Amino acid sequence: MSFFTPMCRGEESGEGYILCAHGIRTTYREQYGYEPPWTETDHSLTKAKRWITLGLAVLLTAAVCSSGVLSRPEPLAPELENISGWINSEPLLIEELQGKVVLVDFWTYTCVNCIRTFPFLKEWHNKYADKGLVILGVHTPEFEVEKRRENVEAAAAEFGLAYPIAQDNDYGTWNAFDNRFWPAKYLIDKDGYIRYTHFGEGEYMETEQWIQTLLVEAGTLSEEIPLNPDEGPQRADVQPLIDDADLRFTRELYGGYDRNYHPSGQYVNGIAHPAYYDGRDEINAYTDPGTHLNQYLYLQGHWLNGPESLVHARATQGYDDYLAIKFFATSANAVLRSAGGESYKVWVTLDGRNLTEENRGVDVTFDEDGRSVVIVDEPRMFRLVETGELATHELRLSSNSDQFSLFAYTFGFYTEGP
Repeated sequence: MSFFTPMCRGEESGEGYILCAHGIRTTYREQYGYEPPWTETDHSLTKAKRWITLGLAVLLTAAVCSSGVLSRPEPLAPELENISGWINSEPLLIEELQGKVVLVDFWTYTCVNCIRTFPFLKEWHNKYADKGLVILGVHTPEFEVEKRRENVEAAAAEFGLAYPIAQDNDYGTWNAFDNRFWPAKYLIDKDGYIRYTHFGEGEYMETEQWIQTLLVEAGTLSEEIPLNPDEGPQRADVQPLIDDADLRFTRELYGGYDRNYHPSGQYVNGIAHPAYYDGRDEINAYTDPGTHLNQYLYLQGHWLNGPESLVHARATQGYDDYLAIKFFATSANAVLRSAGGESYKVWVTLDGRNLTEENRGVDVTFDEDGRSVVIVDEPRMFRLVETGELATHELRLSSNSDQFSLFAYTFGFYTEGP
């Protein structure tokens, strides 16, 4: 897509490219203004190279067969592997579903890119389930908290996902498909071959057209069903000014060190304080320098840097400690949880002021003192800011609770929604 929203959370393709929603590639330098924190040696092949290599291998193998008949060039879908639990269904196997059309959707419930695709998945399930389509939602968690069955069940109920969901907690199926992205869709025909893939958001009409095509091939769709022309949320009109660092789309920012260190041993610079990188699982007293740059997270007060999250390391009385970011987007979200399981309040301000009815996200309410707050009572993504217009803002999150735990910030570039 022209706005280059990253479609995968913490997973980049090789050769300095980011694979983005709607299937568009952009260089990391074009997106963020500096070289990527990985090298090509970190990735043996890009996703595209792997598919091309696989296709050529199949064709070459078939060409030398004594029968002289070429085999199908499409890859055979791998089987679901190491599934730890099922929601909305008894256990299923790809092999047992031959004769039907299967849409495998890799997702995780805190992923904003996945959340934006749910209306279309639900529509396809409602339109085509009785015509031979089986949607398999493969829930592969990014964070440990997403492995808990009760959390996935709660998310499925909240988003209204009624199709079968497989818990891929150990990445068995993710690895079997050689997948790298959330969300990712693999459309499998009646004979078990992968006929269509899409990574990221968008291309909903094209995907539905493929669903219909494969259902017709399977002999289970004979009537004409209108395609939904809706291609999802509308992008904001203003193009980013890449030469200005403050006007580059803000990337996803992580609290934990697992996502702030690169396998090479270098750190990714998501946290603006060198002390954060001096040690892991340590409590430090941080001082906000006051001047903020886009793409960085700033800390004030006492914080523990854990593997997946930043945890407020003391209880306070006057919202003394906070997390601050400067971002360029239309919306901002945060993945939050309670470190000890108790609910707590987070005060959310934008540009030094409380949010309003016009710019608050749907999870923001107002307390008895008029503060714009979110109540964190379950581990999930909270929608904080939704302005509908691309602009630079300062966002601050503060809580008196020592349970305050931040996993990630995500951002949107659409005229409405997260």
